Amino acid sequence: MNIESKLREEICTVGRSLYDRGYTVGSAGNISARLEDGWLITPTDICLGRIDPSRIAKVNLSGEWVDGDKPSKTLALHRQVYDRNPGVGGVVHTHSTSLVALTLAGVWSAQSILPPITPYQVMKVGQIPLIEYSRPGSPEVAKQVAEWANKVRGVMLERLGPVVWESSVSKAAFALEELEETAKLWLMNSPRPRALDAEAVAELEATFGCSW
Repeated sequence: MNIESKLREEICTVGRSLYDRGYTVGSAGNISARLEDGWLITPTDICLGRIDPSRIAKVNLSGEWVDGDKPSKTLALHRQVYDRNPGVGGVVHTHSTSLVALTLAGVWSAQSILPPITPYQVMKVGQIPLIEYSRPGSPEVAKQVAEWANKVRGVMLERLGPVVWESSVSKAAFALEELEETAKLWLMNSPRPRALDAEAVAELEATFGCSW
């Protein structure tokens, strides 16, 4: 099996896992992966739980659709991340319930939608900034995401959901799941959980090579 075929299978496996566990519903969300000659991205309005590997869209380095079904309308957003961060191998976007609910209730800050409340949030996710609402597929959102592409591991689209990137599709999904679970913990506690103090965060950064 060649690299492209493996990536197609990985996209299907991750999509099915996210869908089966309720991280995305219906035809919401999209996944992409970097190729040497372009990108793979899930088709527009497809259910992530029922992806046919052969139908995943392929676009070349110029952004032209060359194979599979019509690419997701968020292609421009994904490309901004890949173009500005050569270390990114996969991007995952879902409409995860707790994270969307967080934007409706009010995020912790525009620079970081959640405070550092668990060690794995600090180690595996880091700060996630808020991108103010624009319609799905808006060019303006893609431009704003471009500003963060090489600074953080993801962004939160207000009222829509997280976009997370990593060195692979699977690692991007793992980080997204950690972020969603952190949002769930934050929302389910009243009063809200106390953030880790600066000393604890600094120890995590020094020990695990992460950055908050």
